[in-house]
Amino acid sequence: MTHTELQTEEQSVVPELSEKQQQEVQDRTSVSAVVVHEAIRHDGEEELSRSMSALAWSGLAAGLSMGFSLVAQALLRSHLPDAPWRPLLVSLGYPVGFLIVIVGRQQLFTENTLTAILPLLTRRNWSTFGRVCRLWTVVLGANMIGAHVFAWVVSNTAMFRPPVRAAMLVLAQEAMNVSFGNAILRGIFAGWLIAMVVWMLASIDTGRIAVIVILTYVVGLAGLTHIVAGAVEVLFLVMVGAKSWAAVAGGYLVPTLLGNIIGGVSLTAAVNHAQVVAGNTATQTPKNCAQ
Repeated sequence: MTHTELQTEEQSVVPELSEKQQQEVQDRTSVSAVVVHEAIRHDGEEELSRSMSALAWSGLAAGLSMGFSLVAQALLRSHLPDAPWRPLLVSLGYPVGFLIVIVGRQQLFTENTLTAILPLLTRRNWSTFGRVCRLWTVVLGANMIGAHVFAWVVSNTAMFRPPVRAAMLVLAQEAMNVSFGNAILRGIFAGWLIAMVVWMLASIDTGRIAVIVILTYVVGLAGLTHIVAGAVEVLFLVMVGAKSWAAVAGGYLVPTLLGNIIGGVSLTAAVNHAQVVAGNTATQTPKNCAQ
């Protein structure tokens, strides 16, 4: 069979679609990685252009909001019996803070390990690098202030009943019970998953709440370390006098921050950017050869 006959045979099995049917095919086709990449990069450009005050207030709100992950988990723990299955239900409280932050469009540092990095990978110059550093510094600082304030309030006021505060103490001790190396490793996986939440949300129109809940539930259940959600937990120990600030910073916050950056930047931002660049190169090669 000749090449022409093969082409004719291949074409014959493809159904002829009306314009309306072709549009339906386009609507049902998954969003390409290039489109997702550009949507996130566009958001990143907007975030890099925001004023420092806007970033700071949004970051402060996110730091405060993330405290509700600790509250929700403590409430569940204080009402559930001590059984092997209890962590499965307690961890359902972990996504609460993320839901507030992500749906409310507040600035969370771990999201910006993807959103702010894509513009830098696309346009590699000192100006963009400086804007990324400014964004990271302001947002992380504001997140930490919010986490400090929330931890102080829940530990030094009668807002919650003693059983709930006792549950918070246990959760905080469990979070702090990690070595420096494990905190980095767990932080890498946490940063990876949280950045993937951002990537996946840009590719879907429905089921956004489910994506946030499922992935952040895994982070909580696995005991992965997150710089903001975890900060509220371990800072609770500082506020009640169980740990010093230096011990918390050196034993949890610093290694977790390093891990989150590695996970978000290298495993999500860089890899997904690479697949888009490789795809564009492959698509453009025939044109270049023809020229």
